[in-house]
Amino acid sequence: MSITLTLIIVGITSLISYQAFENPTMRSKLLMHPVSVKQRGEFYRFLTSGFVHADWSHLLINMYVLYIFGEMIENFFDQIFGAMLGKILFLALYLGAVIISSVPSYLKHQDNNYYSALGASGGTSAIVFAFVFFNPWGWFLFPPLPGIIMAIGYVMYSSYMSKRGGDNIGHDAHLWGAIYGAVFMVVISLILNPALLEYFWSQFIEGPSMPNFL
Repeated sequence: MSITLTLIIVGITSLISYQAFENPTMRSKLLMHPVSVKQRGEFYRFLTSGFVHADWSHLLINMYVLYIFGEMIENFFDQIFGAMLGKILFLALYLGAVIISSVPSYLKHQDNNYYSALGASGGTSAIVFAFVFFNPWGWFLFPPLPGIIMAIGYVMYSSYMSKRGGDNIGHDAHLWGAIYGAVFMVVISLILNPALLEYFWSQFIEGPSMPNFL
């Protein structure tokens, strides 16, 4: 098995998260804390917050999603854009989503000393939405829905829960990571390969088919 960027990111994230589990001081220095960004200029937190997690279940879920969908997106990018540019675009998609998805939380909580956030959810959301771009009617095992239907529902749910608040989950990161992933795919398609938009449209108008896991 070849070593992919996806595997490297999973490995680095898992190692840093494990170290942060054992070292609360390290975790507090890496997670997104908007007040520290505003008052002390610790802008690195926009990126490092995507490499630490709350607990093992949080880490395992995010890394599983990243591995499953990241490998496919990385392979798609390599085939369409070439190995070098494909890798650069993959990093721009994932790391860019980690950073951008934290911006709304920063703007909302920059004066709230009690707010903090962590996890790779923004990046993994972008990866999943990039997959939907290539395969809009591909079925997910859970929930058993076509990708584009799940994507629309996911955005609506994240938007609702972000406004509602109160559950200590970074729904802003889920929402904006997903939006970033969709916008990213449209932009790079327009710039580098407009035929991708035609491909997405052709896939979309074909409509859903019966899931192959039934």
